[in-house]
Amino acid sequence: MSTDEFKQISEFITTHYGIKLPDFKKTMVEGRLQKRLRKTGIPSFSAYIDLVFSKHGKEELLEMIDAISTNKTDFYRESSHFDFLTGTLLPKFTKEHAGQKLKIWSAAASSGEEIYTIAMVMEEYNSTINGAINYSILGTDISVEKLKTAISAIYPEDRIKDIPVLIRDKYLMKSKDSSRKVVRFIPSIRSKAQFKRLNLMDNRYDVDDDYDIVFCRNVLIYFDKDLQERVINKLCEKLKPGGYFFLGHSESIIGKKVPLKQIEPTVYQKI
Repeated sequence: MSTDEFKQISEFITTHYGIKLPDFKKTMVEGRLQKRLRKTGIPSFSAYIDLVFSKHGKEELLEMIDAISTNKTDFYRESSHFDFLTGTLLPKFTKEHAGQKLKIWSAAASSGEEIYTIAMVMEEYNSTINGAINYSILGTDISVEKLKTAISAIYPEDRIKDIPVLIRDKYLMKSKDSSRKVVRFIPSIRSKAQFKRLNLMDNRYDVDDDYDIVFCRNVLIYFDKDLQERVINKLCEKLKPGGYFFLGHSESIIGKKVPLKQIEPTVYQKI
């Protein structure tokens, strides 16, 4: 991949999807797109660029975004957020909004690990109280392939090592085919989640306007500061006053004009 070819791709990705691709990521981009060239039989990066930027290249453009976006995620990642849910947020919601539905949005859901962690946390909390909280979770992401995984709710066994054994036994099913080392979340968990594709660079987010909780963790680090502020403000438009907003532990609202106040590190409440 030539420097000019990398520049074409990186400028397009940044403009349309917000993801910064500095020069040191050229090797990473080249390696990931080499796989697409082999799979499609396209002979060169030049020909590949011609395709993805043409009117006939919409499907491959989505494949390119999937290949380049990082999508790193784990079950129970940044577990202090889930401790805050069960220790503070959910008891408060139970006391102040008894009988109401709790609406949660995971705005960078990737392959669903965050979604299903939230669902397991909700189910475990509900098992400890009288009058379970009715809840729903929306997961959105830019990657079509990652969303397919999230919708299937099927994961390799080695991906669930961070889920406590007792929790696994409650909410995960092993394959009937013993040669397949995969697990799937039970139907009652899957029924709580819905998924759709969404680009955080969109001018308007086509989701409901009344979420109680928004998770947007570990994605804004790939955007520049001005874009981070714009995205947070657009996300907050979909969050109820008093609703909670979660960022990743390497992210912050410091220096940004956003309608949030800090409650705990990387936990905020809409003003």
